[in-house]
Amino acid sequence: MALIAVSLLPDLDVLAFRFGISYSAPFGHRGATHSLVFALVAGTGTALAVANGRRRDFWRVAIVICLVAVSHPLLDAMTDGGLGVALLWPFSNVRFFAPWRPIPVAPIGARMLSDRGLRVIAVEALWSLPVFVWAMWPRRAGRTDSGGATDS
Repeated sequence: MALIAVSLLPDLDVLAFRFGISYSAPFGHRGATHSLVFALVAGTGTALAVANGRRRDFWRVAIVICLVAVSHPLLDAMTDGGLGVALLWPFSNVRFFAPWRPIPVAPIGARMLSDRGLRVIAVEALWSLPVFVWAMWPRRAGRTDSGGATDS
């Protein structure tokens, strides 16, 4: 559940609308919280909180959490709408799109429950299905990795 929360963390910037911050502002939607720097800070901060001071665990956890955190803005860059993603904030406010944009942009807020929002959910579920199947595929217990340790 913690990784799900980390993956959704960049979208806290929708609160900017409530404070009158425009979409295109550095702290607007898909701005600073969708940057690589934010993903690094959020991932490292979360890892510090959960690694309990164990150095080896910290680095492993930090890498995984940073990758999860950066997945959100990279996927947002693959959407077909909006103003792009401020990946290089605070060094640049330029917003980027990926060259390939197969993901329809999702409506914000309660509009997600509209016909268009439900279509977006269906498309995202379809794109996520292979990863979901791989993650849920049963694995044999007792398999050894290259270091000789066994799964438990």
